[in-house]
Amino acid sequence: MNSPPPPVADLTWPPEAQRWPPVFPPVCACAWGDDRFGLWMDVALGGPLQRFRWIEPGEFVMGSPEREFGRNDNEGPQHVVRVTEGFWLAETACSQEVWESVMGSNPSYFKEDPQNPVEQVSWDDVQGFLREVEKRVPGVKAVLPAEAEWEYACRAGSETAFSWGDGITPSQANYRATESYADGPTGEYRKKTVPVKSFEPNAWGLYQMHGNVWEWCSDGMREYDGASQVDPRGPEGEAPRAVRGGSWHGPPRGLRAAYRRRGPRGERFDFRGFRFSLRSTSGPEGSAELPPEAAGPRAACPGGWPRRGSWPAPGRGGPRRAVAAELRLGVCDVAPTSPAPTPAAGAPRLDRQ
Repeated sequence: MNSPPPPVADLTWPPEAQRWPPVFPPVCACAWGDDRFGLWMDVALGGPLQRFRWIEPGEFVMGSPEREFGRNDNEGPQHVVRVTEGFWLAETACSQEVWESVMGSNPSYFKEDPQNPVEQVSWDDVQGFLREVEKRVPGVKAVLPAEAEWEYACRAGSETAFSWGDGITPSQANYRATESYADGPTGEYRKKTVPVKSFEPNAWGLYQMHGNVWEWCSDGMREYDGASQVDPRGPEGEAPRAVRGGSWHGPPRGLRAAYRRRGPRGERFDFRGFRFSLRSTSGPEGSAELPPEAAGPRAACPGGWPRRGSWPAPGRGGPRRAVAAELRLGVCDVAPTSPAPTPAAGAPRLDRQ
């Protein structure tokens, strides 16, 4: 009996007008621009900055093929998922510096470097952090990515076991490297977390989606049935939540893009952290009301001043073409005044080829 053909995502979706943020820059941004990965913005969270990457809507194939080394049954069957709303995703796991700036304390075990990821935080602890972020950042809702959104961002257009391919080495991620993956090399087992930008980012500019710390998702693990899904969500309420990405403590197979496990909302471990996203609550005029904590004079973002840029051509990492827009780096008190310009239709989608 022949196996059914593998699912295929529609790489022509969405239409051009739906690919871009409704407003760019968002009212919360103190610096913004484009680079080879796509659109980015910096948000000031007290003293430190957190950079976010625009994750545009799209389709991808979720789960792993039966032939993938180290695969678990709960990773299949593979199926197409459509993510209908773009969102801003932190380019790194939340660092101890960012957590302490917002919450006033640091619960982590590995405190050698403030750029290490915060750990020993439960899902419920993270919800408290996100509510505090919302008090400081105008015009956004701060949330964890759903499990499907997390895998979409982790894969960054890839369909391999890891975003860079089907093998892994200790030079690519932080994990229990005394164990090999698919007869690959072994190496140093660091036995601790490392700073959140210690390895190369994926094709969408996201650092360490594989390894270092497991990352909490907003929802629980749903059961896959092979049917195509639109913005799927797993169990919520008091249900255990999905955690993704693997950690310094675990074997390499746990770092695969499709690998999934769950954890009770109250668990705290020194190998579990999180990465958060921002969703706009302001209209196209950028007229969000500032919360009390965010009102008043704003300090300029450290580390850079105005430059000129251009909107990237469709496709992260591909050639750009100029559009009549100026991306500025500046202070946080400048609200956007118009929706993002829409590129001409018919341009090649280099990130989805």
